Amino acid sequence: MSSSPAVSVQELRVERGGREVLHGLTFDVPRGAVVGLLGPSGCGKTTVMRALVGVQLVKSGQVTVLGEDAGSPGLRDRVGYATQSPAVYADLTVAENLRYFAAVLGAPRGDVDRVIAQVGLAGARDQPVATLSGGQHNRANLAVALLGSPELLVLDEPTVGLDPVLREELWTLFRTLAGRGTTLVVSSHVMDEAARTDRLLLMREGRLLADGAPGDLRERTGTADLEQAFLHLINETAGSAA
Repeated sequence: MSSSPAVSVQELRVERGGREVLHGLTFDVPRGAVVGLLGPSGCGKTTVMRALVGVQLVKSGQVTVLGEDAGSPGLRDRVGYATQSPAVYADLTVAENLRYFAAVLGAPRGDVDRVIAQVGLAGARDQPVATLSGGQHNRANLAVALLGSPELLVLDEPTVGLDPVLREELWTLFRTLAGRGTTLVVSSHVMDEAARTDRLLLMREGRLLADGAPGDLRERTGTADLEQAFLHLINETAGSAA
């Protein structure tokens, strides 16, 4: 396996409506790791993820993914992306959606059954997406990202709206995928998910507050849990800016 990072971001800046929303972010994502991108809603997590998959217009900086510029044609079947708003077709069944996207991606037809089982939708495979619950809708969206066994998965709030049992099952799946060499970047605003990651990128207001393993961040801040660590880092940043 290559020793180079799966993702390398250097001085990434993004503007929206004439206002800078990402302020020179720099970080690497190691291959085969589960990296959490955490922070409150509106802090810039989705913008970062859009930059990683090459669909975000950037002001400056460089984003390299699996050795290529983000968004390069050669990454099409190597990167899976699950958006925060599900992008599956409401009038098609779960299986029909996945057969369609498998054809678009050139993924093996047998992948449809595999990813349906992985996200726990076997009982709903023949239901139109319009009839699914919110959590099922999100899992159908995740299933599309899993087609073709991508090397990098970029997952924007994949567990939002799921009950604790389903969240646990998905995190078990993420760990299994990482064990097979897949790299995952998973965003969340729920701090209790932070401890499930190998590495954390903590964001606030378009800036990176911290980058490190969960245990290291707790030790650095002298706090008992990651929510307290996050608050400590906010206060520390505010104090240094004063």
